[in-house]
Amino acid sequence: QVQLVESGGGLVQPGGSLRLSCSASGRIWSVFRMAWYRQAQGKQRELVASLTSRGIADYPESMKGRFTIAGDINNHMVWLSMDKLIPEDTAVYYCNGEFRQHEMDALNNYWGQGTQVTVSS
Repeated sequence: QVQLVESGGGLVQPGGSLRLSCSASGRIWSVFRMAWYRQAQGKQRELVASLTSRGIADYPESMKGRFTIAGDINNHMVWLSMDKLIPEDTAVYYCNGEFRQHEMDALNNYWGQGTQVTVSS
């Protein structure tokens, strides 16, 4: 099994910054991609940023500019830097990883438990 653990969430004032971390452990043969999603109360989970094992970062248009993903993907770690936070960024942020546990396995999707980010004065 693969476990993903997020850290770094908390309460931040509007305009502030926060950095989330995620680390995956367990039996991992290879990684294709790691990503951050978020889910605000009453809303669907949405992609914030992704990073492939080749180091290619991608962001949905709505997330460009204030979020930066970085990581040591081959060691199964990824970070999300968030700047100029606004109340609408309040959500549970989830780490996601697409891994193979064995050489001949298909890719499987794994999720962390999530970390709460609250932007409020």
